[in-house]
Amino acid sequence: MGMPFPGFKSIYETLSRKKPIEDSTESKLAKVLSAFDLTTLGIGSTLGVGVYVLAGQVSKIYAGPAVIFSFLIAAIASIFAGLCYAEFGARVPRAGSAYVYSYVTIGEFVAFIIGWNLILEYAIGSASVVKGLSSYLDNLCDHAMENFLGTHLPMNVEGLNHYPDIFAFGVTIIFAWAIAMGAKESTRLNTAFTLLNLSVVLFVIIAGLFKVSTKNWAIPKEDVPAGYGEGGFAPYGFAGIIRGAAICFYGFIGFDCIATAGEEAKNPKKSIPFAVITSLAMVFLAYFGISTVLTMMLPYYEQDESAPLVHVFSIYGWTAAKYVVSIGAICAMCTSLMGSMFPLPRIVYAMATDGLLFKFMAEISSKHKTPLNSTLLTGFLTGAFAAIFNLKQLMNMMSIGTFLAYSMVAACVLILRYECDDRRDSRHMSNGRVLTDQGDADCGFLKMLFNSSKSIVPTKTTSRIVAVMISLYVGQCIILTQVLLPFEEDYVSVTAVDITKLALSLVFLIVTLFIISRQPVSSSTLAFKVPFVPWLPGFSLLINIYLMIKLDIMTWVRFSIWIVIGLMIFFGYSVRNSRMRHRELKCLAESESRDRSEVDSVSSLHHDERFSTQVPLMVMHTAS
Repeated sequence: MGMPFPGFKSIYETLSRKKPIEDSTESKLAKVLSAFDLTTLGIGSTLGVGVYVLAGQVSKIYAGPAVIFSFLIAAIASIFAGLCYAEFGARVPRAGSAYVYSYVTIGEFVAFIIGWNLILEYAIGSASVVKGLSSYLDNLCDHAMENFLGTHLPMNVEGLNHYPDIFAFGVTIIFAWAIAMGAKESTRLNTAFTLLNLSVVLFVIIAGLFKVSTKNWAIPKEDVPAGYGEGGFAPYGFAGIIRGAAICFYGFIGFDCIATAGEEAKNPKKSIPFAVITSLAMVFLAYFGISTVLTMMLPYYEQDESAPLVHVFSIYGWTAAKYVVSIGAICAMCTSLMGSMFPLPRIVYAMATDGLLFKFMAEISSKHKTPLNSTLLTGFLTGAFAAIFNLKQLMNMMSIGTFLAYSMVAACVLILRYECDDRRDSRHMSNGRVLTDQGDADCGFLKMLFNSSKSIVPTKTTSRIVAVMISLYVGQCIILTQVLLPFEEDYVSVTAVDITKLALSLVFLIVTLFIISRQPVSSSTLAFKVPFVPWLPGFSLLINIYLMIKLDIMTWVRFSIWIVIGLMIFFGYSVRNSRMRHRELKCLAESESRDRSEVDSVSSLHHDERFSTQVPLMVMHTAS
């Protein structure tokens, strides 16, 4: 008896077709990047202008001197996401980052959505950084650019800039051209800016040590102005430290560009995990050092939110230090711009190579071995965004793409770690006895759920259990974000019912992860593996879902519009031009050809047999 809705099965198979992990296609990109290149790329992309702003902002509003713990919590959360990226970088060293990871684990449709959002994330991120660079330099020049262009080229359109930012457009095109000239050349430029930025950070820390005072970490409550907490080391309490950590988490966004360059790394299976962990550790030390010195030089409630380092050096009369900080901020924005622009064309290239975006975007420069068309096109579009759009309302769009990508990578790690190896026979040996998927199905539900038989080889049934538990876990994370609302808004008035809801939510989360942990693990050998699976990827998933849910409603509306545009491209172009679809059609044609040839050979054999029996009869008839 056939399926009641056979069309649904066909649609599902089309949307969920997966790319082989060991893709046989040879890379056309030049493998020139060392572990040092990848590390400086990650540091430069992550350690942006936030290092000169975040410490003062978070300490004044959220955490006080305990901002160092806010950065520590944010760093740990980022390292959890970074470890997931590191494992995938070792598994799938291809251009495309989270897009490729979701393609090999979940399927084509989800991969397209992730890739489409990464394009938005990097484009908006690049445009906002170059816009910040333009504004910063314009401020240093007493708004000369704004006055001239605002007078001669005004744009009186709501939602757009007051004037076309020609400087921002020009800088973007120059950076796009530098990236197109070669991966090695562009990373050299990035390395120079990154080292200069790190030198400025080191200068600030060392210079600030001459003016630190531990008294600023223990200010009595009576000396603190109204509205600035209770004084002491953590004036806003533990809740303030956590709220500060949520803000500080944004300061660690950007390391995922390392994974995007995996196809151009000399030894990606080792250098990507090394670069991810090293860059995040270096960035944390920079934030930790700056925030420590800053809060010990000046009371937290006297910090300047927009330019804390310039402000504190002005108070001490260090004019030269102010200019050094300005140079560092400019270098930081340049490295952030490079870090945002470098992965963007590689995402587009990876999707175009797979047939999910237009073919001309996959062309490689024969001279520079870079995705030339993708680089120049994305550079032009990013420059246009920076020149004409008011990007303040779009800043959160970058965050939603990042958190979605981080969440997908954590989920993909879990799926792959517990996947069934299809190359094995359906019968598996475990603890001296033969297990089959049918045998698993015959076991009791709870025994199967908690793997009481202690089987050590994953089957299709156990892989299915993990997939269902991951989906359930995501739903539980979303519910937990709503349960936490009373604790965030006014934890003093929390009721017993609120505490009970929180306790039950946490128990369900832990039980779900425990069920996943009981399932047999894939025996794949990797150069790097995430430790403490499923707990570590599960915690990473929880953090990213929590932060994503906290974004405002208009961000989700704009995100939905972007998704609709992507769906039009996917169903109008990608479904028909997918390389995986063409590969499946080719395999099907070859299979049908083999079947026809087998039928023809059998028919020929029958014909020969009939002929061989007819010949003696003819000879006998002639003789008679």
